Amino acid sequence: MEIPQFYDLLLDLTEEWQVTEVDTDYKTNEVFITINYVGKDIECPKDFERYSIYDHAPIRKWRHLDTMNYKTYIVSRLPRVKNKSGKVSTIEVPWASKHERHSYLFETSIIKLLQVSKNQTKTASFMNSTFRVVNRIMHISTQRGLLRREMSELSFNHLSIDEKSFKKNHNYVTVLSDPISGVVIDVEDKRTKESVRKLLDKSLTHEQQQNVKTISLDMWKAFMSVAKEKLPRAELVHDRFHLVSYLNKSIDQVRKREVKTNEELRNSRYALLKNQVNLTEKQRLKFEAIKLANYEVSKAWQVRENFKDLFNLEADKINAAMLFMKWTQASVHKQIKEVTKVVEMFDNHLSGVVNALVSSFNNAMAERLNGKIQEIKTVGRGYRTFSNFRSAILFFHGGLSLYPLK
Repeated sequence: MEIPQFYDLLLDLTEEWQVTEVDTDYKTNEVFITINYVGKDIECPKDFERYSIYDHAPIRKWRHLDTMNYKTYIVSRLPRVKNKSGKVSTIEVPWASKHERHSYLFETSIIKLLQVSKNQTKTASFMNSTFRVVNRIMHISTQRGLLRREMSELSFNHLSIDEKSFKKNHNYVTVLSDPISGVVIDVEDKRTKESVRKLLDKSLTHEQQQNVKTISLDMWKAFMSVAKEKLPRAELVHDRFHLVSYLNKSIDQVRKREVKTNEELRNSRYALLKNQVNLTEKQRLKFEAIKLANYEVSKAWQVRENFKDLFNLEADKINAAMLFMKWTQASVHKQIKEVTKVVEMFDNHLSGVVNALVSSFNNAMAERLNGKIQEIKTVGRGYRTFSNFRSAILFFHGGLSLYPLK
């Protein structure tokens, strides 16, 4: 079998296209596959009627999959047609999309490798390509997936809004996700009222916004304000993760205050904040010593544990509210200023906190997504622009159909 015929079989071209030549440059380690159109007439991309070939466009080159570690290109002079209106158009090819300079197979391989590595630089290196090409493929495949997405596949009865740090200096993005399917619906820059409003408007129709039943979120004012405005029928559920995080912060504040006068509290942060099952033996011994002592930080720790116990009770809203009020009274009675501040904040958001105690929908899935997004940042060593960060989040966790179709 001749080499051009071999590539013909590999590329699986139609009869109208034929590999006519294969050249190799051994100095640059490159292979050039020349493909010509051999049909007598051709379909116009404008009116879809068939015409005789008018002329040929200048030589064009597409990056293809490597051949034995040789960088491989498809080369062709594409036919042009002149339709009835006199418009001259270059035809489209079966191996690549109209505006790209890489083949479908090359793009597919980039997408697969990106999904495994989660790192554009390493993917580019492995594919003997450039970061710019890999980055462009990530963007176009994400956009393609968003256009293909069937919104009916997502549940808009229950939503989660969360924030994710983007860059230093308190730069954040707002993430809207579906707790049922566990996918990111979309991402918007910053966490202002304007950005949250824009995120909801571009993700949901007015009718869908009216039908949202619950929205899980933290106590960030912009989130709550816009949620009430745009999702009037939705119950606000303050997610459990952030509620416990507020109490963790108060514990650490008490620890920092008391450690100044109590040497025993040094190096005790993780012993107090980690889940008990995850403590090392050294941390466990440190924790037991603190727990038995009469420190305020020990009492603050117990306040948090009592609050976490409320999540395990099967109760309706009325009983949950009564149990929560008992917890607030007992917590305030301990007279720990850092704890009291958090308890009063919870009390000011009574409805959302009680909903968190009884609702099966919270930000647990959103927090798992938050961890996965952090992994994207860590592996990718950060993202300089919001555009790149958004595409990466949706590429990996948008549940999108990414691959090109021939």
